[in-house]
Amino acid sequence: MNLIIDIGNTCVKMVCFNDGKVIEELRSDKDDVRALQGFCGRYNFVRGIYSTVSDISSRYLAMLVSLPFEMIEFKSGITPIPIINKYSTPHTLGSDRLAAAVGASCMQPGKDVLIVDIGTCVTFDFVSATGEYLGGNISPGPTMRLKALNNYTDRLPLVERIGTMQDFGYDTETAIRSGVMNGIKYEIEGYIHYFLAKYPQLFVYLTGGVHLNLHFSEKISIFADDFIVPKGLNRILEYNNENK
Repeated sequence: MNLIIDIGNTCVKMVCFNDGKVIEELRSDKDDVRALQGFCGRYNFVRGIYSTVSDISSRYLAMLVSLPFEMIEFKSGITPIPIINKYSTPHTLGSDRLAAAVGASCMQPGKDVLIVDIGTCVTFDFVSATGEYLGGNISPGPTMRLKALNNYTDRLPLVERIGTMQDFGYDTETAIRSGVMNGIKYEIEGYIHYFLAKYPQLFVYLTGGVHLNLHFSEKISIFADDFIVPKGLNRILEYNNENK
């Protein structure tokens, strides 16, 4: 069994994999050592991998390195991966973005793949049919946009992401929420249309903590997968184990 730990900006996702299949997922607050201990105590893990896009406490790190099985850290530009990374500054590439690219590419080998992750940020990452990660774009996520409207104006309120939405808001709250969420929706649809015009056999993976209803007139291969990053990390772990 493999232990996969994806440490994001807001929470930690721990996933147990067995023979490439997800057995259980547990989400916890960052630096929650008890959650890590409890999860590890339920399974007979033989190896593991962790990835982080934020700082973690020395206590949590000490727990990771003291686990009674091999545990590696996934570092962009350093840890070997089963695809070719064409990013010009590989060490600065978010490990979660690269892991998602690996996960999607390994599930659709020989296909052009676009990965859209909607979370703290909205990221777009592309892997070619030849297995080359060509890069991607980063845009502010929903909460960041809502906070920016409040922080950089004198009178606009801070609005929750979840709530009533219209094509056109009927008051300030719905105008902000509809503007932000529909703006992200149209942004994503625009990216997919653009890439589809260049790559007609494109596969699209949607992941992250925010779910949107996207609409397309043409037939498009779109998959929602909340485990695209853990799947990529699991494949990277297996790849490194195979090539010791």
